[in-house]
Amino acid sequence: MHGQLSDAAARAAGEGLCPVGDCGATMSLTVPVAILLAASWAYLLGAALAVRRFSRRALPAASDRPAISLLKPLHGAEPGLYENLRSFAEQDYPAFQIVLGVSTPQDPALPLARGLIRDLPACEITLVIDPRAGGSNRKVANLENMLKLARHDVLVLADSDMRVDRHYLAAVAAPLRDPQVGVVTCLYKGVSTGGRWSELGAMHINFGFLPGAVVARSLGMGDGCFGATIALRRETLERIGGFARLRDELADDYRIGAEVRALGLAVVLSAYVVEDHVAEPSLSSLWQHELRWARTVRAVAPAGFAGSVLIHAVAIAALAAVAAGFSLTSCIFLVISCLLRWGSALLVAASLGLAAPRPWLLAMRDALSFAVFIASFFVRKVHWRDRSFHVGATGGRMTVEGDKPLC
Repeated sequence: MHGQLSDAAARAAGEGLCPVGDCGATMSLTVPVAILLAASWAYLLGAALAVRRFSRRALPAASDRPAISLLKPLHGAEPGLYENLRSFAEQDYPAFQIVLGVSTPQDPALPLARGLIRDLPACEITLVIDPRAGGSNRKVANLENMLKLARHDVLVLADSDMRVDRHYLAAVAAPLRDPQVGVVTCLYKGVSTGGRWSELGAMHINFGFLPGAVVARSLGMGDGCFGATIALRRETLERIGGFARLRDELADDYRIGAEVRALGLAVVLSAYVVEDHVAEPSLSSLWQHELRWARTVRAVAPAGFAGSVLIHAVAIAALAAVAAGFSLTSCIFLVISCLLRWGSALLVAASLGLAAPRPWLLAMRDALSFAVFIASFFVRKVHWRDRSFHVGATGGRMTVEGDKPLC
């Protein structure tokens, strides 16, 4: 009899079932994983549907159109920079000024900036070259120097790798007619400039960041700003302490949103989605960029970052399958996770007007995203614009490597 029971237990183990006396231990492992995966599956479906709804929002119509100063801080000649800048210059908008800024006369972006000024003489474009920096964040220092030449009371800040159509300024300025609106910001979708690493970088934006941001907004948990676009009145900027308040902030865009909300003003997410033209020349470049991104989010929104583990359904299911020796149940969980991930990505791509991602590339993207997520818990140093920074444990304050603020 004992031998028969042992044989039955062996057969049960081989079939992925728990032998007599071991069911409690197996359930204690399986139930938490099943709950986590169920939450992750719900997130994937909810995020895809939220993006679908967001993509159907109508852009506001603007009756009055205040004059705008558009600030574009530059650093380096990334692929497509001239076309990016030109898209902001060719707007169906009655009165706007563009201020381009670099910190050194040797910046490779300068010839492209001067070429834009030469090619569009009818457009008011001002070029600022100023090396002064009062803090660690060189982008903020650049903006602080550029602000002195901005002539209008409505300011729009936009990163250099963004591209828009002719209706952009009208769309982002319209909500500012409401005096209770402090900032208007935009989400962005990734467009690869070419190459495998740029494609993976764009996929992170489209199938990781953007759906997560839409879900956070839907749940009332994400009212931050995005560097793709920050539109605000000059008076509002002055009330939060100006750019000087942001000199040592790694997440300067997030901080603007937080400070504006502290004034009792709203942060509005525009229905307009800009294009982020992603240029990643190597795996190392992509890794450092995304690790800085993850480390920044973990510093300024630790609870939300921890909750982002739900994005990684396939990685969770794969690790559970390995731990369970690829039992039947764990393999079913893995298949369901892969199918839901693929289906949700297809729906997001269709909503954003993007090509459907290839399954094997999506799997590679998910593996890389999970590796970045794990690595972000073990680093305090990030690389940005050819320099290394030490990030504070909380709040996102940063100093140049060596804990010596840059002056």
